[in-house]
Amino acid sequence: MFKKILIANRGEIACRVIRTARAMGIATVAVYSDADAGALHVELADEAVHIGGSPAAESYLLADRIIAACQSTGAEAVHPGYGFLSERAAFVEALTAAGIAFIGPPAEAIAAMGDKIESKKRAKAAGVSVVPGFVGEIDDADHAATIAADIGYPVMMKASAGGGGKGMRLAWDEAQLREGYDGVKREALASFGDDRLFIEKLVEQPRHIEIQLIGDQQGNILYLNERDCSIQRRHQKVVEEAPSPFVTPEMRREMGEQAVALARNVGYFSAGTVEFIAGADRSFYFLEMNTRLQVEHPVTECITGLDLVELMIRVAAGEPLPLTQADVKLDGHAVETRVYAEDPYRGFLPSIGRLSRCRPPAEGMQGGALVRVDTGVREGAEISMFYDPMIAKLITHAPTRAEAIAAQAAALDRYLIRGISHNIDFLASIMGHARFQAGEAVTTGFIAEEYPDGFHGAPLDAGTRDALIATAAVVQVIRADRAQEIDGQLGGHTQGLFGADWVVQLGDELVPVTVKGDESGFGITLEGRTLGVSTDWQLGQPLFEADIAGTQRGIAVAEAGSFLRLTTRGATHMLRVLTPRAAELARHMIAKVPPDVAGADSRAERLPFGS
Repeated sequence: MFKKILIANRGEIACRVIRTARAMGIATVAVYSDADAGALHVELADEAVHIGGSPAAESYLLADRIIAACQSTGAEAVHPGYGFLSERAAFVEALTAAGIAFIGPPAEAIAAMGDKIESKKRAKAAGVSVVPGFVGEIDDADHAATIAADIGYPVMMKASAGGGGKGMRLAWDEAQLREGYDGVKREALASFGDDRLFIEKLVEQPRHIEIQLIGDQQGNILYLNERDCSIQRRHQKVVEEAPSPFVTPEMRREMGEQAVALARNVGYFSAGTVEFIAGADRSFYFLEMNTRLQVEHPVTECITGLDLVELMIRVAAGEPLPLTQADVKLDGHAVETRVYAEDPYRGFLPSIGRLSRCRPPAEGMQGGALVRVDTGVREGAEISMFYDPMIAKLITHAPTRAEAIAAQAAALDRYLIRGISHNIDFLASIMGHARFQAGEAVTTGFIAEEYPDGFHGAPLDAGTRDALIATAAVVQVIRADRAQEIDGQLGGHTQGLFGADWVVQLGDELVPVTVKGDESGFGITLEGRTLGVSTDWQLGQPLFEADIAGTQRGIAVAEAGSFLRLTTRGATHMLRVLTPRAAELARHMIAKVPPDVAGADSRAERLPFGS
């Protein structure tokens, strides 16, 4: 086994590899750019080597700098993570020439699967289902039109060397194909230095299903069930889950066996993923093979109980896999969301800056579900313009899909980020969406279809509305009690005396409430119903955690003038507590445009009550 490995990456994946290596007793070396000098992965590693300037082209993409760092530190192997040099066959060859092991597949497999045209040829040769299309080089727009007519519209034009949603264009007829052909070639050349295209039939109502593989150098290759990555925005994955609610056991076996056949065809070992697109009739077709560890690998780890990074390291060291296909488990359900520095309220504009507050939810078992946070940042870190703006991956695992989704929603409610914009409200909105919860009706068009006019916050359901009103009332009681103490009065009595005549304003609603309480909790009466509230919340805490009417809630609390800014379940709401007289006067006031709370978590604000 290796004594020391170098991680040729940054951020959450570098931290993820370091954790497993440490558990295996392997020393780690981090590499870092100017922008990452104070990064978390640098602190976690046993050693760190500076490799260049902030742009990736001046640091993380320089193979010679990585190799020099290995040689100067005595690192015997390199784990590439994902992105950067992870799928560069030339990098693997350079490491091999330097006598350094690559914790990943052989260069030949990377090269074969890195070219979409070549990979489809190899897939066909291995007996893998491929999307009807033209596998070969296309001469010009006329040739493309002829091919498309033979396949049948709609068709998708794709860059041969493409990835990440770039170099793709949909055409519903010949006019659209001719209009988009030159543009796709230009984008392919600009993004990948290769303007070759291929054309394939568009699978309607598609789902994105991928099979996780692991293989060793002795020829053993296993499939580790599937992941459903259908929730995408502009071909970028947003939510992933395992197993897929759409895939049947028979379909899982067929997809898995085809994925293994392709891996054998290219002499594959280590971790890899074969991506398929599935139609509404459960037909499925090969898309591509990713010859690296995927961003979404944690959901597979949760349902199988395997550590994919550990297996990659052991395979690279020449060890055989410690299990057979029959040993692969499928335990419960796991959901992963990608927390990004972007503003969904403003067209998902990227956000950079300092994380003035970054407090992820507690990890470990929470109410019967496992919560896991894979991150490469911490409070005070800088979200840089130079790299992918991922803040973290939030993973939940529970016995059932419904429980995993509920745990994910609860964990998102408890993820506090300030200083930059983020997409937590959007992710929480998806978790609460009836179509997503139904599972089988989710396709890759989900976001475009359900949010056609952009994201404006999740709709407010009745239970959340009551919880917001109760929270505002309890917060006001605690504030008033504290104010009495400051004034020199005896504290602790306001809860019982605060009065029956208060009004909570939520949007256009003015809701009379009665607040009573004692040491055991609060009773909030509204509209003839009494809600019990039990909480340990204190002034200065940005998260109001409570049992409200028998449901555990996490509600972010911030002060905004005379209003409270309460965020939960995918939206931010402005509330205030008024006396009956003030509420009566408010009815006669000229309507005032409410403050813009879109992305409010991320901009300058007063934190709750002097915290």
